[in-house]
Amino acid sequence: MRIAILEDDPQQLHMMEQMVHSMGHTCVGYPTGAQLTKDLRRESFDLLILDWELPDTSGPEVATWTRQELGPDLPILIVTLRSEETDIVHGLHSGADDFMSKPLRVAEFKARVAALLRRAYPASTEEVQQFGPYRLDRTTLTVHFGEEAIALTHREFSLALLLFQNPGRLMSRDYLREAIWGQNAEVLSRTLDTHISRLRQQLQLRPGAQYAITAVYGLGYRLDSQTEGVTV
Repeated sequence: MRIAILEDDPQQLHMMEQMVHSMGHTCVGYPTGAQLTKDLRRESFDLLILDWELPDTSGPEVATWTRQELGPDLPILIVTLRSEETDIVHGLHSGADDFMSKPLRVAEFKARVAALLRRAYPASTEEVQQFGPYRLDRTTLTVHFGEEAIALTHREFSLALLLFQNPGRLMSRDYLREAIWGQNAEVLSRTLDTHISRLRQQLQLRPGAQYAITAVYGLGYRLDSQTEGVTV
């Protein structure tokens, strides 16, 4: 998972980054709300962790902006020195899903992050998953479509599964590269484009079909589904 942390205190930011990394997730730190909201217009994250007091704004204001601009799905955790009931209520009413007071307790912080991710992105342990006419088999890295069984490489299959599990969600190029190749992998942009092109061709994910991969110029890719109420 890819997590954004908004925190202007370098020590606090470093501590949260360490905890997030120890859970196996990647993260990007931001010292100001302006920098985070700018990136949220073009980057993809699975969770936002927002400090309350910031040099240019507040965590609740960023949460409200996120709900207005990006919708209700992105989970948000607010962390702050404040602990009064009125503060908690204000934070949650601003659009946050959870609230945690500083100083942060490591085990509790990790548990809250894990719970938010679990609720927002329920993991399927099924070896075979069905998405409309597509049946994806993890054991054989094969996609069954109509009468055809299409064998994919490991990365092609992982990319296809990620797209099918997130219909209608725009995912940035960096997000997709990190999810499929890893955070530290040096992957050329055209490598992702080649994998997307092959999936379009092999799985017939084109405009007019039940599912279609849409490229959003300068941002990334989205799998549009007519069955999910998302038009291509």
